[in-house]
Amino acid sequence: MKGLLRKPWVQALLGRVLAGYLILIRRTTRWRHEGLEAMEPMFASGQGAIGLFWHGRIPICLGMAETWWRKDSRRCLVSPSSDGEFVALALEYAGFPAIRMSTAKKGDSAKARAAVAAFREAVQHVAGGGVLIITPDGPRGPNEEVAAGALQIARRTGAPVYLTGLAVSPSIQLESLWDRVMIAAPFGRGVCIWEGPFHVPPDADEQEIDRLRADWSARMAASTRRAEAQVGRRPVDPPALG
Repeated sequence: MKGLLRKPWVQALLGRVLAGYLILIRRTTRWRHEGLEAMEPMFASGQGAIGLFWHGRIPICLGMAETWWRKDSRRCLVSPSSDGEFVALALEYAGFPAIRMSTAKKGDSAKARAAVAAFREAVQHVAGGGVLIITPDGPRGPNEEVAAGALQIARRTGAPVYLTGLAVSPSIQLESLWDRVMIAAPFGRGVCIWEGPFHVPPDADEQEIDRLRADWSARMAASTRRAEAQVGRRPVDPPALG
C-alpha cells in the first residue's frame, strides 16, 4: 500500500483532492481575524516575513490565505519526504509553492547538503521580501512545540515573525495522530488569531534560541486555545514542552 501511495500519479491525485478540500473550507467558512492591524507596518514596508502555525491545522490553513496573498512572493516549508509530496502539491495549487526542507539525521551527508541548500533558499526568499510559512512542529513533532529551524531563519534574516492560532467549528480532531489534526466541515465558522511581530536578535545564542522557542510555543498554543474557545470548541491545555 505504501508503494502505491508514493507513486507520482497517486501523489498528484491526492494533492488535487487535498487542494480542493482546502479551498472548499476557505470559501465556505465564515472567518474572523484578530490582531491583523499589527501586520500593517510589515505590508507597508515590503519587507519579508515569517508566518507560523501548527502542523495539525494544515487542513484549515487557507483561513490565513487572503492575508498572506497580499505579499507578492509566498513560499512554505514542507518535508521532502514522499508523505509530504501531496501536501506540497496541494499548497502549490493554492498559491504557496513549497521549499522542501527537514532536519537531516546525523551521518546522512546527502540529506545534510540538501537541508543546507533549502535553508539558504528559505533565507534568500525572506531576505528578498517574500513571506515564508512554516509549521514549526512538523513534520514529526512534538506536537505544538516550536523547533529551532524557524528561529534560525528569523535570526539570519531579521524578518518579523507572526504566530497564528487557528480553529474551525464544526470540526473533529484525530486524537490518534501525533499532531491531533483538525478536520473541518464546510459552512462553519473559523477564527485566526495573529500575534506579532516577534524577532530573533542577530546575536542570539543557543540559550536565547531555547528561551524564544519556549515563549513562542506557549504563545501560539494559547492563541490556538483562544481560537478554539471562540468557535465554541472546548479548550484543552497546551501540551507540556519537552
